Amino acid sequence: MSDNGKRTDRRIVRSRTALRQALLTLMADKPFTAISITEIVELADYNRGTFYSNYESKEALLDDIMSDLIEKLLLSFRVPYEKVEFFHVDQLQAHSVKLFEHIYEHSSVYTVFMKSDMLMVLWGKMFAAIKNILKEELVYTKTDIDEELLQIYSIHALLGLVFHWIESGYKHSPAYMREQLVKIINYHPTTAKTSVNRANHNSQ
Repeated sequence: MSDNGKRTDRRIVRSRTALRQALLTLMADKPFTAISITEIVELADYNRGTFYSNYESKEALLDDIMSDLIEKLLLSFRVPYEKVEFFHVDQLQAHSVKLFEHIYEHSSVYTVFMKSDMLMVLWGKMFAAIKNILKEELVYTKTDIDEELLQIYSIHALLGLVFHWIESGYKHSPAYMREQLVKIINYHPTTAKTSVNRANHNSQ
């Protein structure tokens, strides 16, 4: 590539980075639906021409942010099994779980989405992306459990845990979260003590 091409590429990266950061900054204070392209370019210190040379709409800019985030999310999700032929879930080691490190590394972006009117859009894209790679990359031994229902249950549980952690303001460290995830995956309770009889006794 020529020097001119490299300079052009650097300019594109620089302008896109600035536009993405400007949108996220604005989303921290107001709904995405209320943000204008004029506000984005003014905050990014670019003009509308630069914006439209990179994105056709503010929705395309938002999608670029989410796509990049999800691409990195999937890279972290794959780490425990990407180099093995058989993935033994019951032997999963906490140190190999990189999902929470990814979330924490991009905590400022996830926090913006957590408080945004676009949260469910991000959730939906994350859910679909994880469901797709579970279907394509992990084939479980056939049981009498509906595989799609198992995937849906597992993904909702995982994302619920992740977004609870984000909502808590990252109350626990990534290390604690990955250790707890492994314990939860391997926790198969068969008995739980109830308080039904005690409650009934107290009400008499």
